[in-house]
Amino acid sequence: MSDNRRGLLCLSLAGPDAAALIRRAEALIDLADLVELRLDSMQDPDIRPFCRRFATPVLATNRPTWEGGAFAGPEDERLALLTQAMSAGAAYVDIELRTEASRRDAFLAAARAAGKWALVSWHDFRATPDTAALTRIFARMRATAARSGKIVTTAENAADAARLLGLLAHSSPEFPLSAFAMGAPGGITRLSSLFLGGHIGYASADAALATAPGQMELRRLRDLCDLFEAKS
Repeated sequence: MSDNRRGLLCLSLAGPDAAALIRRAEALIDLADLVELRLDSMQDPDIRPFCRRFATPVLATNRPTWEGGAFAGPEDERLALLTQAMSAGAAYVDIELRTEASRRDAFLAAARAAGKWALVSWHDFRATPDTAALTRIFARMRATAARSGKIVTTAENAADAARLLGLLAHSSPEFPLSAFAMGAPGGITRLSSLFLGGHIGYASADAALATAPGQMELRRLRDLCDLFEAKS
């Protein structure tokens, strides 16, 4: 990015229905800039009650099993639930780069037409690719109709974490990028990425409710951000 503004803090929530997500958000919503609702965790994916309850923008994600999520149904159904979430009030939606291209591109076009912010995501739960591969992934994202990108890898060492953070040099106001790593060596990237041009940082309601490996609790991440900003 072109300046040192902190990225957005996103409270990532999973649960069986909107009522459960509302209960988990009540005490934390004021700490978040954005709230991710994991539709793939919901038995009843109707998010209208949540969107009516809070003014904080909602990001709808329906992560398939082939990208580390819980949704195991047909792709048409998965994308239909995301489309319903937009109609229900979600301002942001996440679609995986690995989604079949014609479906992905049609969904992104529909999201733009509806005035929604669609981000395209890519996850690696085993490793961190080399710089050339990461750059190619970003270029593929940039070539879509998405408004921003998200690349998450697994860091086995400090070099992996540093290599992924280097990708944030490509982040810009025209196409913001979120890039951080899972795994113990990648933990620091969940904080540092927010001050190195990263668009969004994801955090859990508490450790037991994390939606991804290594995800910090929102209060802790917010406290660290406030401390860092106070000393800047």
